[in-house]
Amino acid sequence: MTRTYISHAQEALSHYITVKGWVHTRRDHGGLIFIDLRDHTGVLQLVIQPENQAAFHAAEQVRDEYVLSVTGLVKEREEGLKNDKIPTGSIELVVRDLTVLNKSETLPIQIHSDVQAGEELRLKYRYLDLRREKMQRMLKMRSDYYRYIRTYMDDQEFTEITTPILANSSPEGARDFLVPSRVHPGKFYALPQAPQQFKQLLMVGGVAKYYQIATCFRDEDPRADRLYGDFYQLDLEMAFAESGEEVRATMEPLIKQLVTDFGGKTLLSDDVPRIPYHEAMDVYGSDKPDLRFDMKLVDLTTVFTNTAFSVFKKAAETGVVKAIRVEGGATLSRSQIDTFTTIAKQEGAGGLAYLTFTDGDVKSPIAKFMSSEEIDAVRSATGAKDGDVVFFGADARETVNKVLGRLRNEFADFYNLKDPNVVALAWIVDFPFYEWNDGEKKIDFGHNPFSMPKGGVEALEQTEDKLTIVADQYDMVMNGYEICSGAVRNHNPDVMYKAFGVLGYDEAYVDAKFGAMINAFKYGAPPHAGCAFGIDRIFMVLVDEENIREVIAFPKNGSGVDTMMNSPSMIDDAQLSELSIHIEEKR
Repeated sequence: MTRTYISHAQEALSHYITVKGWVHTRRDHGGLIFIDLRDHTGVLQLVIQPENQAAFHAAEQVRDEYVLSVTGLVKEREEGLKNDKIPTGSIELVVRDLTVLNKSETLPIQIHSDVQAGEELRLKYRYLDLRREKMQRMLKMRSDYYRYIRTYMDDQEFTEITTPILANSSPEGARDFLVPSRVHPGKFYALPQAPQQFKQLLMVGGVAKYYQIATCFRDEDPRADRLYGDFYQLDLEMAFAESGEEVRATMEPLIKQLVTDFGGKTLLSDDVPRIPYHEAMDVYGSDKPDLRFDMKLVDLTTVFTNTAFSVFKKAAETGVVKAIRVEGGATLSRSQIDTFTTIAKQEGAGGLAYLTFTDGDVKSPIAKFMSSEEIDAVRSATGAKDGDVVFFGADARETVNKVLGRLRNEFADFYNLKDPNVVALAWIVDFPFYEWNDGEKKIDFGHNPFSMPKGGVEALEQTEDKLTIVADQYDMVMNGYEICSGAVRNHNPDVMYKAFGVLGYDEAYVDAKFGAMINAFKYGAPPHAGCAFGIDRIFMVLVDEENIREVIAFPKNGSGVDTMMNSPSMIDDAQLSELSIHIEEKR
């Protein structure tokens, strides 16, 4: 008899069917045994009657999570015994044959309880954790999500092409995972941080539009919105795209549709703003601003140019004075303000000055150092009203933006301003081509060397302050998460050589690092542009998860360890010898 999924049992009323699954619960009522059997589609009540001696005896031995194959007659439950809380609650299966396919020991975690085990234990027994209804639903939704993406890309006439996993080391901004070569002792492959070079070579190869759902590998510290080790991105590239807007206009509808049609959420605005990087940093203190709430940074530097308050006066001379208004913040307690002060100090602030506006007056330890004209100017510029608090940052511009940007996000969390049913999208554009590397005390690439500087080689040659050069580069932001990064590519060898030359690298270095791509560009490389979407992060927002590990079947823990498979692990000396590797212990 053909197996029937539990969700289809209703359609077989008064027919014999075979169902297979796990024992969800078992209840022995003396004369009858009831078993709730579960598969990936739902739960069905089984009734085992004592006159069916073989099945009844087998059912007496059954315990939770045993794996069963059951054949029986689908019947409608008697009135008063129906369960409207489950889809199959109006029927039951009267068992004819019951076979135990496998037994189960007592589970180390409770998979059907509202009180779940800690993450470490759940990840150690992930194969059990995946049996939970929530995880089953997530896996199915993720499959549907991939199908939705592929359908859109196919409709846009992109060609899905896979690229190598064993590749060469490439500067993508993170550490590589290296794979030693057995047949070439002393040499290493690198797992790709992204298929960047390969997809650009596909453009040279005549592919018009490429995409893949690519596995990428980066040795970065994990966090709530970033997996350790491997992650997945929708990677794409378009030949003859000469501006970032061509890519943005092509891909923006997909993200909107994922939000509304797939995720069932509301867009904050159908018009997705394009915000220059420097504006995003100055107004929101972040290059991935959450636009679901306002709370903008207000520049008050000119207000305090001649102030008697020495801290602000010094900052106005050498940096900036900025403020952020917290509506209703007058109710914050001293201890709560101290908590926010600690956060500000974590980001580099010396402290956290503030003014509280209440009952037509202003209260603050710093109010006595300000003139009434300055306080009125603060009130006017920030729009502060009675009941509000204005917090200040006074330091170098970069530090102030960082501090107030972090506080903006923390205040929004504190006051529940982040509506999970609303999605705010934005494109951040015009990123710096170069940035200052404080650790090495020199300028470096802002993101990667593959982006085209606006103005081409002339910008590299003629711009005196190289830190002002802008790349035709763009990120997409969703509710405060960076979900996409892309750029118009540097397809000209002369521009590539010059871009590295600014940093002190000669042509031989570029040829050694990017020889395949540089040589390919000499044979008629078309202009091209593309991007990559972090599909794990997007999915995390769409299903209302705050921890990215909850949307992956087999993630590593917060320390980058797979406690289920015990990796990373030591390998034996024979394997090391075969790979020409010798391990020395750190002293």
